[in-house]
Amino acid sequence: MQDPPASLLEFPCRFDLKVMGAAGPGFEALVLDIVARHCGPLDEACWRTRPSRNQRYLAITVTVTARDQDHLDGLYRELSAHERILMVL
Repeated sequence: MQDPPASLLEFPCRFDLKVMGAAGPGFEALVLDIVARHCGPLDEACWRTRPSRNQRYLAITVTVTARDQDHLDGLYRELSAHERILMVL
């Protein structure tokens, strides 16, 4: 029997991250700063925002180029650890 692949993704690859948190001053900049630390400068075409129906929460979808699984894991860890970020998908 063969061992399963280490990852289902083939790197490098484009990868969409969805980051959600309470809407408020600086939330979008916070998320984009964290992503830029891991992925370099971001073009405005690489992200989009969507407020919740009642405007209390903001979802930011960012498309990044992941170099390898460790790269993605580090980005997820930093985003998930921040107190203002509620969820990362």
